[in-house]
Amino acid sequence: MAKPTGFLEYGREDTPYRPVEERLRDWNEVQADAPIERVKAQAARCMDCGIPFCNSGCPLGNIIPDWNDLLYRDKMEDALLRLHSTNNFPEFTGLVCPAPCEAACVLGINDDAVTIKQIEWEIIRTGWEQGWVVPVKPERRTGRSVAVVGSGPAGLSAAQQLSRAGHTVTLFEKNDRIGGLLRYGIPEFKLEKWIIDRRLDQMRQEGVSFQTGVHVGQDLSAAELRRSFDAALLCLGAEEPRDLPTEGRDLDGIHFAMDFLTQQNRRGAGDELDPAKDILASDRHVVILGGGDTGSDCVGTSHRHKARSVTSIELLERPPDHRSPTTPWPSWPLLFRTSSSHEEGGTREYARMTKRFEGRNGRVEKLVGVEVRFGEPDESGRPRLEEIPGSDFEMPADLVLLAMGFLHPVHAGIVEGLGVRLDPRGNVMADTGEFATSEPGVFAAGDCRRGQSLVVWAQWEGREAARAVDQYLMGRSRLQSRSALV
Repeated sequence: MAKPTGFLEYGREDTPYRPVEERLRDWNEVQADAPIERVKAQAARCMDCGIPFCNSGCPLGNIIPDWNDLLYRDKMEDALLRLHSTNNFPEFTGLVCPAPCEAACVLGINDDAVTIKQIEWEIIRTGWEQGWVVPVKPERRTGRSVAVVGSGPAGLSAAQQLSRAGHTVTLFEKNDRIGGLLRYGIPEFKLEKWIIDRRLDQMRQEGVSFQTGVHVGQDLSAAELRRSFDAALLCLGAEEPRDLPTEGRDLDGIHFAMDFLTQQNRRGAGDELDPAKDILASDRHVVILGGGDTGSDCVGTSHRHKARSVTSIELLERPPDHRSPTTPWPSWPLLFRTSSSHEEGGTREYARMTKRFEGRNGRVEKLVGVEVRFGEPDESGRPRLEEIPGSDFEMPADLVLLAMGFLHPVHAGIVEGLGVRLDPRGNVMADTGEFATSEPGVFAAGDCRRGQSLVVWAQWEGREAARAVDQYLMGRSRLQSRSALV
């Protein structure tokens, strides 16, 4: 452990952020770096808790107490090695992960949890600055080839692991740049794209081949894919958005959130967009339907566009300020959370349901809704959604962004072409042991298998699926499994 009395001597100091008035003027990272002495003090708060629940709270199985101890003892390079042993890309999780590890921290039972996410970021940031992050090449190549379809966090993790196992890996991406959700779904102010590019350079040196602008299932058929590679791993994500089929939905000015965020990331990359198809929040009354991470990203982007007003609407009731008995430690707690984007302004409304949209000349101008409550459970056990009489409301809305989550992977293309079985939710059916689909030699990982989830879960699935593919190709695998770590 770090310092036996550290948790008694030091209080939690949260991740520092740049001042709101400064960061609203640019698209740069909102998170600031912390002085090393402050980071060491936070690492010192890690307790000798006997059973490190943070380790099991983290989907990747990060060995958190070990790298806290190593950082505190000025063994930063060793801390980085321990961090990399379970996490291919700690800079991604260190910036955008919601930190389920902190929710499981033993200190969090009756005090503030250790700032695990911030410590993780400082370790990898230092590692890059010191030149400790270098290509890891296999001793030999196996002669086996693997196609990884999709370059989000699951695909990237899997591709790197498989290449390090000695296989020849080709990663296919339908977009013009590698990164998937990391590239086009997360705004620059949360994850600057040079951070992704830096990792891609490392992976190229390790032998991973990137093929952009190739829509597998269209540009490359399922038959050609099977014929050209010894195994295929689907990391397609869950890109089918949840729609809102209500009156006025066809009015101009109502868009899926990911279209809005993708456009801005392309703008930031210097791409020329069709002015007729621009989705801009500038001088608009923006209404965002959905209160999750995607909705929050829309809030921050709208602020930087200089929106006239920004309102987030959530169907569910406002979460409690403190951990609810329904989500006891060490589970992920149901809490009211304020993101960096919410700190920048805007209004948040809860327990409100959209009834219809109204507009003129084909463009949306107004949202009409009603307040709701959740009553007695129905036959299935779910609380009944009830409208509150007399609570009808309307608000100006000349840009509406639908951020209500995603249903499952897009089926048209490679999913239908391969003929893999789907689960009842429309995801590619595969378990978390072998990650094998119904088609021999075809595997699935990430959101296309588990449904919409977190970057940290996607990276875990990519790593575990890579091990399963290696086992399939070689009869055994030397790639590390999380089960060996916890």
